[in-house]
Order: sequence, then C-alpha cells, then structure tokens
Amino acid sequence: MPDFDDLLPAETVSPEATIALGRRLAEHLEPGDVLALIGDLGAGKTHLVKGICAGLGVPIETITSPTFTIANEYTGAAGPVYHLDAYRIERPEEFFELGYETYFFGDGLCLIEWPERVAALIPEEAILLRLTHGSGDTRRIEQVEIG
Repeated sequence: MPDFDDLLPAETVSPEATIALGRRLAEHLEPGDVLALIGDLGAGKTHLVKGICAGLGVPIETITSPTFTIANEYTGAAGPVYHLDAYRIERPEEFFELGYETYFFGDGLCLIEWPERVAALIPEEAILLRLTHGSGDTRRIEQVEIG
C-alpha cells in the first residue's frame, strides 16, 4: 500500500491545487492499485483524478468525468489507468456487466469515484481517500481505513 504520510491529510484552496496534489500522489501509486475516492458532488474527486492521471503522463485535456460512460481508460507512462464513476450505478450487479474484474484486479491503476455504490466489490486492499468541502474552494483530502 502506498505511503501518503508525507502528503495527507491535506487541504487545497483551488481546483489547481487539488490537481497539483494529485500529481504528487501519482508518484506513490503503482499499476494494480485501486484508489477509491469518496466525497460529495463538487468535492474535487475529478480534479484529483486529473492530477493523478497527469502525473502518470496522461494529457490532462483528455481526462473527463466518466459519469455517463461509467469507465474511461487512459494510457499512462506505466500502463493503463482506469477511471470509473459509480454515481449512476443503482445495483452493484451492473458493475459485473462492465467486467469490473479487469479494472479492480488487472494490471492497470484503477481510480473510482463514488465507490460506496459498489462497496461490496471494492478490493479490501483498496486505498480509500475522503474529500470534503471546506469554505469556498477549500477541500480536505485524507486517507481513511476501509471498513
């Protein structure tokens, strides 16, 4: 499991700062890691993903929220990066149709927004980050334990 002790918890004061934090987090992630991002709408999950992906060599302008497609795949410097968004998933079984095993147990890095919608399927070794709103554009990002 990556060691984020030198980076988290953190507070960011703008979307750009959240992206910058994501770039630094990317340095600690490896193919096969699953990073689950919990937070309300607008908490900065997609901005953090943009930073992580950019830190892995994915052109930032190609990174979009997969709210409607559920899964976006990018090619990073170390291999595939899977960006999932379970917001529109009503039943965990819907993830079976996606072939979720490829994302959660494959060779790529998996970043999932709204993991609580498919909690029963999230690998127990997943890294869980919680993003919360502060005042204005301030966001707090912290690593939390699963369970």
